[in-house]
Amino acid sequence: MGTPRICVILGTRPEIIKMSPILRLLRERGADHFTLHTGQHYSHNMDDVFFQQLHLDQPKHNLHVGSGTHGEETGKMLQGIEKVLMEEKPDVVLVEGDTNTVLAGALAAAKLHIKVGHVEAGLRSFDMSMPEEVNRIVADHVSDLLFAPTKVSKKNLLQEGIEDARVHVTGNTIVDAVQQNLRLAETAELPEGLALDRYFLATLHRQENVDDPARLKSLMDALARLHETFETTIIYLVHPRARKRLRDYGFDASQGVMLADPVDYFTFLRLERNADLILTDSGGVQEEACILRVPCLTLRDNTERQETVDVGANEVAGTDPETVVRLAKEAVRNKRTWKNPYGDGKASERICNLIEIK
Repeated sequence: MGTPRICVILGTRPEIIKMSPILRLLRERGADHFTLHTGQHYSHNMDDVFFQQLHLDQPKHNLHVGSGTHGEETGKMLQGIEKVLMEEKPDVVLVEGDTNTVLAGALAAAKLHIKVGHVEAGLRSFDMSMPEEVNRIVADHVSDLLFAPTKVSKKNLLQEGIEDARVHVTGNTIVDAVQQNLRLAETAELPEGLALDRYFLATLHRQENVDDPARLKSLMDALARLHETFETTIIYLVHPRARKRLRDYGFDASQGVMLADPVDYFTFLRLERNADLILTDSGGVQEEACILRVPCLTLRDNTERQETVDVGANEVAGTDPETVVRLAKEAVRNKRTWKNPYGDGKASERICNLIEIK
């Protein structure tokens, strides 16, 4: 292929973070590349500030799609991405993860016969009710280069009949990002009210949790029970989608549960690093907690980050308050001696080498 022209497609906070080491390396190597942002996340703290803090070039194209139903989002993205790809004529499109941006980017490129590289390929929750599971499976099966973070994810791909030659175990770029940014994160200035000595950190945004009033009520009860049991503040960083649902359902936080707005990446890393326990339904946060050696409970019924459970960094707790409290007691007692399963921080280098960026 020589030195290909590369389009990096992203649209959400986790994609910006996980693609940032690749984008930095592409720039360092003088590669012919550009970024296309779908605008799936569009508030300042969920989007623009990450490009600024991570010292990334602003995207050449931004579709400003915003929120909507899965069909609305994906349809707008497909139309906009196809137009850009036809104008720019890249040789390779890189997508990351399991969002609607990934689905649209991979489909648009595949239909135009442009090679697709899927960063973080092969993750499986084995729960087809999750839109993310549909997205990642479709993206994997139309991709030419599948960058699996672990041997477990490679095994998942091979079991689905994907050819071995298309799959490469690279490690996870989240390790690269954490290692590159942790020192800067330690100097991040915490917003007023969040500079606490002891706290649990919570993030909840998944459709299966926040769009279901019974599950969301159970989760808010669980946070309240954690405060009562451990006598520690629960900092809940509330995604805009979740805040709207809390208003819609008339739910409020109990005493000891602090509802805070999303924060920038460096501040979030610092909050993660210093938490006694992390509670989340985010895949990326499960990984970051594991890398930072902070115990984690996944507030879902399954996880596609099984490696974090296998090494003892994470437990799948569901939404039942009693179960959450019981597993939290175990988690905070455990020694933080697990081994990071996601690699040595050189995933971005391996990925760039595989797409022949010398």
